[in-house]
Amino acid sequence: MPADEIRGAVHGTAPVPLSVLDLVTVGAGSTATDALRTSVALARFTEARGFHRYWVAEHHSMPGVASSSPAVILANLAAHTDRIRLGSGGVMLPNHAPLVIAEQFGTLEAMAPGRIDLGLGRAPGTDGATAAALRRSDTLNEGADDFPQQLAELTRFLDDDFPDGHPYARIHAIPGPVQGSTPGGTQSPHRPVIWLLGSSGFSAQLAGMLGLPFAFAHHFSAQNTIPALDLYRENFRPSAVLAEPYALIGVSALATDDEAEAGRQVRATALNMLRLRMGRPGLFPDPEDAARHEFSPMEEEFAASFTRNIVHGTADEVRAGLDDLQKRTGADELMLTSHAHRGELRLRSYELIADAYGLPAA
Repeated sequence: MPADEIRGAVHGTAPVPLSVLDLVTVGAGSTATDALRTSVALARFTEARGFHRYWVAEHHSMPGVASSSPAVILANLAAHTDRIRLGSGGVMLPNHAPLVIAEQFGTLEAMAPGRIDLGLGRAPGTDGATAAALRRSDTLNEGADDFPQQLAELTRFLDDDFPDGHPYARIHAIPGPVQGSTPGGTQSPHRPVIWLLGSSGFSAQLAGMLGLPFAFAHHFSAQNTIPALDLYRENFRPSAVLAEPYALIGVSALATDDEAEAGRQVRATALNMLRLRMGRPGLFPDPEDAARHEFSPMEEEFAASFTRNIVHGTADEVRAGLDDLQKRTGADELMLTSHAHRGELRLRSYELIADAYGLPAA
């Protein structure tokens, strides 16, 4: 796998390549159609400004997150972009048969050759009851415990290299390598790049042992960031994919023209997460509703803790915060996710950050 299918180029004064994680946020008063159109606009804009990759994340049963089908969204984004890498951040592998994911992302690779990342997580991306419905099983721990085996099976399907005698040796993920070995066939040299995602040490250690790139969810597990990255680097073994460790971190970042507006939006983000943690997920709240919400002392403590890890404010403040975070963690790439009630504010956030770093003009 060529290294440049993983590593991005640094533009402007950014400390490392910058990328995007899109949760396809649906704000109160908006529709999923609005959110998906915003995603297209964001992908086109960030491609033009030199962002390296654009990922969407699998979530289920959350009214404010319209990304339950990453492969479908990525197919649409592939049709509207030309260069930016597209991928999942991530697909929750225990929710799916590995063959299905190999087929979906093989299809995406055929649509956008050399541009597809397959980021994999082992969490359900939802609550337990929804996970049971997705998997048609009540044994929810089984998928997470079997993650290394599922990953190995998925990799075999993507490479079409099950050994002779294996029950799946005669099964082929299509589009895939078998088409190149079929008489008269020609196959692309690319295949989706596998990333492991994590918010703790398990996937960090596994990614290191397998020599795979690693993405850490700093945006909701900040206390584990440095320990997980250390664990990844300590356990790293060179592979055909990577000679050296490569880790990105997901960062919640929101830049606005007015510092007070950033505070209002972040307050709404905290309320949105609070409702999710209480088992009452909804549409992303209007900042006015968030301002009227009477936070209990415990809720206020949660909100303060949660927002502490959101890099927000003016463009200069966000740039300084991102620079400091990259320096503290040694991350090889920063993947920014911007949460705001309206799509135009999210687009403006990326524009302000791009300008602050002097990224290429659109």
